Amino acid sequence: MKPYIIIILAVLCASSCKKAEEKLFDHAANVYFDIHNGDKDSILRTFAYTPTLPQDTVWLPVRLAGIRTEENRTFTARVETDSSSAVAGQHYEALKPSYSIAAGKGLGYIPLVIYNKDKALENQSVSVIIKLTGTPELGIENPYLIRAKVVFSAKLEKPDWWDFWPLPPYSRTKHELFFLVTGQQSMTREGLDAPKNLYYVGLLNTMLGNPFNWVTKNPLKKYVIEAVTAGSTDQYYFYNTDNPAKKTLMKKNVQNGKYYFIDENGNEVI
Repeated sequence: MKPYIIIILAVLCASSCKKAEEKLFDHAANVYFDIHNGDKDSILRTFAYTPTLPQDTVWLPVRLAGIRTEENRTFTARVETDSSSAVAGQHYEALKPSYSIAAGKGLGYIPLVIYNKDKALENQSVSVIIKLTGTPELGIENPYLIRAKVVFSAKLEKPDWWDFWPLPPYSRTKHELFFLVTGQQSMTREGLDAPKNLYYVGLLNTMLGNPFNWVTKNPLKKYVIEAVTAGSTDQYYFYNTDNPAKKTLMKKNVQNGKYYFIDENGNEVI
């Protein structure tokens, strides 16, 4: 290539880069949610395997589009209450007046605190839809990237291995107790695993047979059994001291004198 051609190309390249740089610097800084995967803008969370956890935090990443500065800059967001099924104070903590992206950084977060104190979460999911609203410092531009949806519950679903072992009848309450006692989120369907899996079933049956004894022998689990009515021995609440809002009812069967957990359908857990 001839020298004068190389010089011309270099000049054109420098000019192009300069124009691009000028355009970049002239572009107003804005923010958007950096959670999208294709058409999905939802984040899913469950308290199903952390029933003692009273709350959790979902960190929603907010990305800066534009030039970073040496000063903190703020942006705002709001909950679309008409489209959200979750209720502030009951299912999540209300949003702050504003959030910030730190000096020199290109990423900030909205920490959404969600609560596990509504027993209805064991039966259904709720959602919080958050929309960025922006400020004079950090506006919003792309309408498809300023909305985030958080869906959460405490639901347990019947696993395919449940009926393979002597665990039926199934209920979410019994499933939760199984996880509490064994720490197992799943079991295999392999015959060679029978000794191990039957051991787990035995742990559950022992606990169901005498929950008072189980509480006494497992103080580190932080569960208590408390009379529903002071002085009464007919009904009790079983709950973790870390999450006292979530209680499971226990009733005395007058025919055999034994205590049974009551599941979500009002039936004895056997």
